[in-house]
Amino acid sequence: MDYAEARAAFFTPREGTTHDVGWSTPARRLRDTIEPLAAVCYWSEPAYDAYAAHGLDFLLGYVWGRSSSLGEPEAMVAVSSFGVFEPGLVSGLYDAGRAALPLAQMRAARAAGSSAALAAVLGEDPDGLDEVLALLERAVAAAPLPGRPMFAGLLGAGWPENRLARLWHGCNLLREHRGDGHLAALAGAGLDGVEANVLTELWVGWEPLAYTASRGWSPEQMEAATASLTARGLVTDGRLTEAGRALREEVEEATDRGEQRVVEALGEKLDGLLERLSGWSQAVVDRGWFPPDPYKRAAG
Repeated sequence: MDYAEARAAFFTPREGTTHDVGWSTPARRLRDTIEPLAAVCYWSEPAYDAYAAHGLDFLLGYVWGRSSSLGEPEAMVAVSSFGVFEPGLVSGLYDAGRAALPLAQMRAARAAGSSAALAAVLGEDPDGLDEVLALLERAVAAAPLPGRPMFAGLLGAGWPENRLARLWHGCNLLREHRGDGHLAALAGAGLDGVEANVLTELWVGWEPLAYTASRGWSPEQMEAATASLTARGLVTDGRLTEAGRALREEVEEATDRGEQRVVEALGEKLDGLLERLSGWSQAVVDRGWFPPDPYKRAAG
């Protein structure tokens, strides 16, 4: 899948009326605000070009790039850390990406592509960058480490020297910290990867199974997951039951609790930080380097 094909698959604007999931806690607001900045390493053209220069297509760049924070473990470690993607998809792309590009070069390409994307959108020295970096570093320092493999790997790799790469890295650290905690919350709720996707897409408002299919699950796997959720009284007739909505919101509450120390570390600076980052994130969206569908941003 090249960049044009990725855009055709993932960047189609949503038509018609959309609704908000109605989840606007401080922790969730932080997550939603940083998402386009953290994800320039996947969605931006400069990032794709950095991977393509080494022979990697879009999906190889995504899976091996994201997995590179873990080092070079067995493929099933990457599968577990991705959580909600079909295992065979992740393991195959992980092994192929790892064979195509050494770890150090993958990490360097990722940082270079991300900083180039942010420079193109924000300029080399956006107003307020030093204050934002200081707050991101404060938030990351407060984030609990246990049970956070993606976050821990990024943290261990160290902060880049380039200031825009540091902006991306700080946002990515917080994104992966919440992501690790979210997977733990899903597991604690008794959900496997495909069930978690089905529950999330119904909570957000996606067309049934559209989001889940984008994670590589087959029609048979999705049908089995829907049947399992129906048998548990969580889904009926293509919608969440009261119990299903309650369970999905319990997962979100548990995820938020895992970010409480991050929120507390930012304190009264949180709103100002979010205001600044929101403008920068919107600039990324406006440039066309993050999917415009609000449901994609809500679902992750």
